Amino acid sequence: MNPGDFAAGTAMNSAAERYGFVVLYPAQPTSANALQCWNWFDRAHQTRSQGDPARIVALTLQISNEQRIDPDRIYVAGLSAGGAMAALLGDFFPEVFAAVGVHSGLAARAGVDLSSGLAALRGAPYEVSAAREMPTIVFHDDRDDVVHHVNGTRVIEASLGADCAFESCEQTGSDGRRFTRRNYVKQCSGVRGEHWTLHDAAHAWSGGSLAGSFADPLGPHAGEEMLRFFETQARNLLR
Repeated sequence: MNPGDFAAGTAMNSAAERYGFVVLYPAQPTSANALQCWNWFDRAHQTRSQGDPARIVALTLQISNEQRIDPDRIYVAGLSAGGAMAALLGDFFPEVFAAVGVHSGLAARAGVDLSSGLAALRGAPYEVSAAREMPTIVFHDDRDDVVHHVNGTRVIEASLGADCAFESCEQTGSDGRRFTRRNYVKQCSGVRGEHWTLHDAAHAWSGGSLAGSFADPLGPHAGEEMLRFFETQARNLLR
């Protein structure tokens, strides 16, 4: 997916206008990855000082300075490989990002090479790092045949811990889509998270537009919900 395709499929621009956000869409050339995917599975890119994370953060800080963005209200979100990279960025750069959105992605360092990365995609177990207490909102489809849905749970566990308290509710949208929403609160710190499991849905952005790829027009609208969650999060609130 290129930036234009991702913007169209997620309908993020229209959501950003309603919520008052500026959206940056970084691109990955084929010279860096043949499929133009972020290299979340490569140990060489699992560091603050080089590779995709360093380049994305440098671009983020450049644009945020140019646009005079509140430095305590910078967020990162992505789909699939982009979701996995968003989790990495939140893990590596808590001084930059106030919250993370992961749609159909994986936890930070789910794989350290192509083999372990592919295993993680299929749902094989991997070690989840200690909870970073990063506010995180997760969307994952329970029939995802590209990134196994167990990875959604692992993203939340890496952010808030496996024992974090939550409240769960089952809902059906006006379009008939069923989903389970879990709201998490870390008791000792007040850090919050959300995990939305979309039932009978495949590997696609929930509530998206068919004008782009990997988008499901049935709700809930992941972009709107992510920005709603981000709006309540700022680095100076809890850190």
